[in-house]
Amino acid sequence: MKSLKNSFDLLEKAKNLIPSLTQTFSRSPYTFVEGTFPIYAKSAKGSHFFDVDDNEYIDYLCGLGPIILGHCYPKVDNSITSQLKNGILFSLPHKLEIDVSEQICDIVPSAEMVKFSKTGSGSATGAVRGARAFTKKDKIAYCGSGGVWHDWYAAIISRNQGVPEFNKDLIYPFDYNDFDGLEYIFEQNKNEIACVFMEPTIFEKPQNNFLEKVKKLTHQNDAVLIYDEIVTGFRFSNGGAQELFGVEPDITVLGKGMANGMPLSAVAGKNEYMKIFDDVFFSTTYAADTLSLAASSATISEFQEKPVVKTIWENGTLLMEGFNKLSSENSLNLSFEGYPVRIKVVGKDNKGNDSILLRSLFIQEMVKKGIFLHPGVEYISFSHTSDDIDSTLQAFADSISVLKKASDENNFESYLEGKPSKPVYSVLKSSIHKPNNS
Repeated sequence: MKSLKNSFDLLEKAKNLIPSLTQTFSRSPYTFVEGTFPIYAKSAKGSHFFDVDDNEYIDYLCGLGPIILGHCYPKVDNSITSQLKNGILFSLPHKLEIDVSEQICDIVPSAEMVKFSKTGSGSATGAVRGARAFTKKDKIAYCGSGGVWHDWYAAIISRNQGVPEFNKDLIYPFDYNDFDGLEYIFEQNKNEIACVFMEPTIFEKPQNNFLEKVKKLTHQNDAVLIYDEIVTGFRFSNGGAQELFGVEPDITVLGKGMANGMPLSAVAGKNEYMKIFDDVFFSTTYAADTLSLAASSATISEFQEKPVVKTIWENGTLLMEGFNKLSSENSLNLSFEGYPVRIKVVGKDNKGNDSILLRSLFIQEMVKKGIFLHPGVEYISFSHTSDDIDSTLQAFADSISVLKKASDENNFESYLEGKPSKPVYSVLKSSIHKPNNS
């Protein structure tokens, strides 16, 4: 890796221009290993990107997940440039709104109607607003990894300034696979829960018919089941996790991979629930920008015509299995867990506790070898190749001696050349569990 001088110079400028240095907290320097990681990107192609100092990296963050086909993917880019010649935004609806809605209804099992927006958070909030209007209730049972940043969720995280206090009393978190916890939430809030808003999977697989039982319980309590498929949609299968696990929600929130990086999200669902949006104010000027819709149409077509998801699963499996084999052979408390299409980095200290220091050292050593990883979650795109996987595993093999020394000495900080990674936020309201005597 060359120097990072240009990145650091730009960072000094940003300190006087941009609050928190970035438009997205998860892209901030402190979320990686500040001082050893690039800060500004310049260009990208396929599964690789270049920083402003012309260092090249294999990209396993994929723009925080949306780059599902690959950077500068020709079919998507050509669709955008073709539409650009005919206009970006109009004073009337555009035919692409119908075309992409039809594609979503064809590919997502529960989708019968579609409403577009620009961000996952915006669509998530729209879905919750729709559920509240439909049920005439206010409270939310929530299970997920965060990522929905409007008031209804932000109330219970550490970055909650500016959010009215009452919002935190309207959200009730529960853990994945903890059906008893959800059941207890309904028992303690009879006839008050508007919706169960959940990711159909995060890193765990559903156990004991969890998703089926959640759906049944939700409907028994006259609530709406909303799946947050912002990450899992178009990644776990063509139709998302609901297709993979065979359990359909009432409403689905889509984002990230649906337009390969262009800003587009959607609320999709059954007619009986979606009709409420005739009267719910969920409306924004830019939801129908035709460049994003053109990108989405081309992206979804690729899923329908090519083995996109199959390839992502296969290459993700090669990466996970190869990584875990090397780690185990060298007795490192470091592993890739979760799903091959949504990988969780797990690092533990000698006492078996989570170690952000080990994970930070790991990604530091990898980035020096041209492998761009996040200390928490990794993604694979359709453009990642077996050569990319081989290069990544070789870089890990070349990093093992440093990781072993730090682990054996139980002194990761002395090997860190920058500041260890920090989380974007912490959750202030714990998941609710059913008491043992209930």
